[in-house]
Amino acid sequence: MDKPDASRKDAPKHPSRRLAVAGLGAAAVGGAAVLTLRRPDRGQGGHDAHFQGLSKALARAGIAHPVLVVDRQRLAHNIGVVKDLMGPSGHGVRVVVKSLPSLPLIEAVADGLNTNRYMVFNGAMLAEMRQRRPRADLLMGKPLPVVEAAQYYDAPNQAPVAPQWLIDTPARLKQFAEMARARSKPLRVNIEIDVGLHRGGFKKPEDLAALLDLIKTEAGVTVTGLMGYDPHVPKTPNPAAAYAAEQRAYGRMREVLAAKLGGDVGALTLNTAGSPTYALHKDDKLANEVSIGSAFVKPTDFDLKTLTPHVPAAFIATPVIKALDDVRIPSLEALSGAIRFYDPNTERAFFIYGGHWMAEPVSPPGLQFNDLFGRSSNQELLTGSRKVALHVDDYVFFRPHQSEALFLQFGDIAVYEGGEISARWPTFPVSA
Repeated sequence: MDKPDASRKDAPKHPSRRLAVAGLGAAAVGGAAVLTLRRPDRGQGGHDAHFQGLSKALARAGIAHPVLVVDRQRLAHNIGVVKDLMGPSGHGVRVVVKSLPSLPLIEAVADGLNTNRYMVFNGAMLAEMRQRRPRADLLMGKPLPVVEAAQYYDAPNQAPVAPQWLIDTPARLKQFAEMARARSKPLRVNIEIDVGLHRGGFKKPEDLAALLDLIKTEAGVTVTGLMGYDPHVPKTPNPAAAYAAEQRAYGRMREVLAAKLGGDVGALTLNTAGSPTYALHKDDKLANEVSIGSAFVKPTDFDLKTLTPHVPAAFIATPVIKALDDVRIPSLEALSGAIRFYDPNTERAFFIYGGHWMAEPVSPPGLQFNDLFGRSSNQELLTGSRKVALHVDDYVFFRPHQSEALFLQFGDIAVYEGGEISARWPTFPVSA
C-alpha cells in the first residue's frame, strides 16, 4: 500500500515578519554565512500514484471544493491492525464517536470489529446515537453537566438501555442521582479514575472506597465499572515506566471495586486506553476493553511509535484557485529575491480554495504555509519551489492534525474506494 508523507512535523518553523526581515538583512551583510543557512529545496514534482488516483477520482466525481476524503482500503487496513492485535487478548473495543463523527464511518469500524460498544463525549452525539443505535452500549467519555443528562431522559423515544454516565466526584454523583430519581429512572454510573493523566477523576483508593459507600445509600444507582484514560503514556520521558505506573494505579482501584462490590468485577466495564495507547494493553489483565477512534484514520497528531502499523486514511482535498510564478509579500516586495534565495520553497505561490484548517499539506511534496503573508480561511497561500508540479484546478492534499472537530467542517465525507469516489457519508450535526 502506498503511504503518503507521514508528517511535516520536522519541517522548519517559519519566522515572523519582523524576524524574517532582520534575518535577511543580516544575511545580506554576512555574505557567505547565508549559504550555510539556506534552506533545501523540498519540491519533488507532482503527486505520487496514490494521490494521482485520488485526484482523478475527485475530478470524475465533479468535486471542486474542499472535501474530507476517507480512503476505504486504508481504513480497512487499520481496522485489521486493531483486530489482529486485540483479538487474541479478548479485550472488547469501544469505538470513540467524536473521533469518527459519521454514522456510516462508525458502522464500517464497528462492523469490522464486531462491536456494539461506543464512547460518546457530548449531548448532541449522545442524542444521535440514542436514535440511530438504540441498543448500543454507550459509555460517556467525560462527565457531562447534569442538565444535558436530564435532557437525554426528557427526550422522546427513550432507548432500551441508558448510557453509562461518567462520574468524577461525589458532588456529581449526588447531582445525577437526584436528577434520575426525579424522573423515576435508574442510573448507571461508570467511575472515572486518575491513572496518571491528572485530568480529574478519583486518584486515591480511599476516595474511591468512600464514593462506593456513598453509592450504596443512593437508591436506583448501579455501578457499571471504571474508566482510566492514559494518553499521556507515550509522550512521557519514560513510556515504559509511565505504563507500569498506570497499571499499578488501575490495579489498586480495581481491588477497591472488587472489595466493595463483591463477586467478579470482570463482568463490569473496565475501560482503559485510547488510540495512542491501546496497543500497550494487549496483555493487560486489569481492564477488559480499550477505546479507539482516531487510530482508524490516523491524523498527524497520532504519528506515534505505538501506532506504527497504522496508515493515514483521511485527507483534505481542495483545488488550486491561482498559481503564480512568484511570491510577493505586501510591503516586502523589494526583498522578494532575497527571500527566494534564502528559501527556494517560496519561489511560487498557490492560492487554494479555503484553508486555515488544523492540517498540514502533504501532496504534492514541498508545499508550505507562509507566515509572512498570513493565514486565510478563504484563499490560503501555499508556496513551493519551481520543482512543485501544480497548476490551477489541480488538487492539493492535506493530512488533518486531528479527526474529531475537523471532520465536521466539510459536509459529507467523500469515500475513496476502488479508484473512485464510491459514496458520500453524511456527518453528525456540528457540535462541540
